[in-house]
Amino acid sequence: MAQGDDTLSKSTSFPSFSHMEQGRLSSPTFTRTDTAVLIGELPMILPELRPLASPARAATQAEQKLTFLGGCRMYPKAIVWSCVLSSTLIMEGFDTLLIFNFFAFPAFKQKYGTPTPGFGYQISSTWQFALSTAAQAGEIVGLLANGYVADQIGYHWTTVSALTFLMLSIPLSFFALNIRMLLAAQIVCGIPWGVFQTLSTTYAAEVMPVKLRAYLLSNVNLCWVLGQLLATGIMREFVDQTSEWSYRIPFALQWVICFPILIAVIFAPESPWWLIRHRPQRDAQRSLERLTKKHKINIDQTIAMMKHTNEIEKCLKGDDGGTSYLDAFKGVDRRRTEITCMVWITQQVCGTSLMGWASTFYQQAGFSAANAFNLSLGIYGIAIIGAVISWSLLSCFGRRRLYLCGLSALLATLLIGGIVGALPESRGQLWTLGSLLLILTFVYDMTIGPVCYVLVAEIPSTRLRVKTVVMARISYNLAGILINWITPRMLSPTAWNWKGKSCFFFAGTTMLCLIWCYWRLPETFGLSYLEIDILFEKKAKASKFREVRAHLERSGYFNIENSAEEMSTWRGY
Repeated sequence: MAQGDDTLSKSTSFPSFSHMEQGRLSSPTFTRTDTAVLIGELPMILPELRPLASPARAATQAEQKLTFLGGCRMYPKAIVWSCVLSSTLIMEGFDTLLIFNFFAFPAFKQKYGTPTPGFGYQISSTWQFALSTAAQAGEIVGLLANGYVADQIGYHWTTVSALTFLMLSIPLSFFALNIRMLLAAQIVCGIPWGVFQTLSTTYAAEVMPVKLRAYLLSNVNLCWVLGQLLATGIMREFVDQTSEWSYRIPFALQWVICFPILIAVIFAPESPWWLIRHRPQRDAQRSLERLTKKHKINIDQTIAMMKHTNEIEKCLKGDDGGTSYLDAFKGVDRRRTEITCMVWITQQVCGTSLMGWASTFYQQAGFSAANAFNLSLGIYGIAIIGAVISWSLLSCFGRRRLYLCGLSALLATLLIGGIVGALPESRGQLWTLGSLLLILTFVYDMTIGPVCYVLVAEIPSTRLRVKTVVMARISYNLAGILINWITPRMLSPTAWNWKGKSCFFFAGTTMLCLIWCYWRLPETFGLSYLEIDILFEKKAKASKFREVRAHLERSGYFNIENSAEEMSTWRGY
């Protein structure tokens, strides 16, 4: 059992069942055609897992009984390394927001814009769309490459390679002579940004226990906000300067952020879940030892739980173990991919682009450039407060309820914003719109902003996590391309010039997302990855996940002595 995937899969036969009779096997046929496996049958399907069942269950139960402070004492190094890899998103949040802020930056507009009668120099809505979309196009390339590369060389070396590539790409932005060169620079820099978008999430999901998982995954959103706050603060310092260095220096500061992160990531341990899938077991044990405090955790039990989960997923997914992009759209994984994609798409279409274009929005609403950046700083400060509050809300309300409440609050805020935007323009109206944008940011970063990162990491199977998250992030970027095409036209004085009335459009898309989430989004709070696998295999309804989990607990996960009555009860979910 000390070898990786291939050894065990070659030596193990996996019986499946052509039909059932009162919860017992009626045929010893050895096929993999039936994936709707009952809990009580798993040890029969995987006979070599019998000796692992007890320690695997013990590790699962120990994780679920762990308190927050106990988890911090047992996994202090895992917390640190998760924060190190998540810090790549501080840089990505910083980098991507520079372009949005530059659209409201006088010196930048004079260099790359064109004169517009009555409005001075402006970056046209076409070029705003092109520049903001260029990075997302590059990110899609990086995301697709990441799905293959991370599976081959691991999360650690993929992140190191992406950081190195980014450091070599930054000069393209710094030395850009015209807007076309800047466009090319955004595409190239977007490739490593695409890697950061998913690997930081999957790494945090795989090195943390159940009790700490939500805190470290929601921290990914906080890193984004910190990067955006840093970018806005730096831009505020240069907004009144007229030389070209006022926008070239912020580009150069990317090196200052990137280099120390690269040095730290070089020493990070690999994910033990990745090692379980691709390397001998002893490598996963060494990695787990680097992530935990010695003598505080039973390494053998935890490794047994990881291996048990991995082998069951291999059985359920077929002979190749189900690790291709195509497998993410097969069987029950199709539902998991749908949920992961929609959760991330929701982030794009619930009005967040109004926050990303905050400086431009305030300027077009009548604020000066300096005051626009001052208010944007306030937005990101409030976002940080909301992200911190979300930590306690996640532990109290879970994922599904917090997501639904967040969308409902965003919908109400957007409707009010649309009504205010439709009123005659006045100073009071402008400040009201500004205040509503602050409320929108606070609600978002307290609810669906951080919860999204928790869900996209928990919903996929462990073997398909990287590729499923990649597909979800690509969906997010494609939705972002559409939103980036629409939003400049909504806000630009030379295009649709909707200003505050833009909120009505996003209120409509938020309503659609709220309806979808009510019917399709399950609750994963407190569930181990193995339990989530079983719940999806049982095709549990989104609203029934907690009830089915209670049955899981009573049946002892893999108890082969379940009665026919218990089995029939399971089928009701």
